[in-house]
Amino acid sequence: QVQLVESGGGLVQAGGSLRLSCAASGRTFSSCVMGWFRQAPGKEREFVAAISKSGGYTRYTDSVKGRFTISRDNAKNTVYLQMNSLKPEDTAVYYCAADAKPTAGQHYSGSSFASAYDYWGQGTQVTVSS
Repeated sequence: QVQLVESGGGLVQAGGSLRLSCAASGRTFSSCVMGWFRQAPGKEREFVAAISKSGGYTRYTDSVKGRFTISRDNAKNTVYLQMNSLKPEDTAVYYCAADAKPTAGQHYSGSSFASAYDYWGQGTQVTVSS
C-alpha cells in the first residue's frame, strides 16, 4: 500500500511558476515509478510526466515539454513537478500516481496510461489566470 499526498497547487498568472510536491508513505518509495496526471473540468484525466525509480529517466507529454520538469528525491520519499511558463490551458487538478509493480526495470520511465498506476493521491488544484 502506498499513500500519496500532493501539495503546492494554487492560483498563478500566466507565465508564472509553481512547484508541486507529492509525499509518499507506506512502501519503499524508490521501488515505484512515479507519474503526474491532470484533469481539467469536463475533460478526461491526461498524462503529464513520469519518472523512473532512480530518477534517471523521464518522459513528458508534448504540451509541457520544455516547461515542466519532473524530479524525485528518494531520501525524502517525494516526487516534484516544477511548472514554468504556465498557461491558462494548464489549469486542472493535478494528481500524482505510483506504479508499484516489481517488474518495472530501472530504465523504465513510466506509462502514459492511467491504468498502469496502482496508487493515486487526492489531487491539488492549479489555476492559471490569463
